[in-house]
Amino acid sequence: MMRIITGSARGTKLYTLDGDATRPTAERAKEAVFSVLQFRITGRRVLDLFAGSGQLGLEALSRGAGYALLCDNSREAVEIIRKNADKTHLSPKCDIKLSDALSLLSGLGSSAEEKFDMVFLDPPYASGLVPKCLDILYERELLTHDAVVVCETARESDPFCTDEKLNDRYEILKKSIYGAARVTFVQPRHARDVAE
Repeated sequence: MMRIITGSARGTKLYTLDGDATRPTAERAKEAVFSVLQFRITGRRVLDLFAGSGQLGLEALSRGAGYALLCDNSREAVEIIRKNADKTHLSPKCDIKLSDALSLLSGLGSSAEEKFDMVFLDPPYASGLVPKCLDILYERELLTHDAVVVCETARESDPFCTDEKLNDRYEILKKSIYGAARVTFVQPRHARDVAE
């Protein structure tokens, strides 16, 4: 059973999709991710692509983020996200979109008030979408100067080892392995390194 770990909605059990259509971030990995992010969350604008049940975006809101845009290309997932946003009483702070990630990113504006401080990228492992999303985020200037992007890929997959352009554009702040998952925290290169 997935739940909100801490904050205003602490302990709230979340609805999940039946079957294998989504792969929720494991609780241990989620706790570790938010341990790294805990001092960066308050008042921030969050983008949760491939949101599934919405657990990452809603966790950030519960911990004090100011706004979250949650996106999934599954109508069933979007309905679950809406139910979870209502259950956690976080609906007023979020927008929920039915869209594929690349189309959503390509349609976003890049004005200062629309940039994101924190992005969660957790696509299906075999999709190869992490580098594509990172490219659009960078090229369309959708990230603030000190934004952090949390990328979850399969344990054996590390796009930063094979993609020179990604390394030119992003600074790796931290890499960790949690079971079958590799979690990489990155920041756009134009940013000051505030990871420590």
